Amino acid sequence: MSQEAEDVKPKLNLNINHEGSQITVKVKANMKFAKIFAAAEQRFQKEPGTFKFVYENQRVQPDDTPAELGMEDGDQIDAFLQQVGGGPRPIRNS
Repeated sequence: MSQEAEDVKPKLNLNINHEGSQITVKVKANMKFAKIFAAAEQRFQKEPGTFKFVYENQRVQPDDTPAELGMEDGDQIDAFLQQVGGGPRPIRNS
């Protein structure tokens, strides 16, 4: 088995959408999303960990890969800002 077979794996173009802006990233099917997330946050000029990513109404985890999620060339991932707080207010006894 040669090393070339490893390098010839098809690449996917994934579209990442955030508030109407879209970028396209070219990835290998077995690439961990942690690396893809970092590239997207940099291209959108956001701090690391700013976004949560969703594909087909499912949260994408950093250890997932496009192959594990059955992604195909041209699929779209939505990037949403992480919500901080927003839990119920504490009840005050007066």
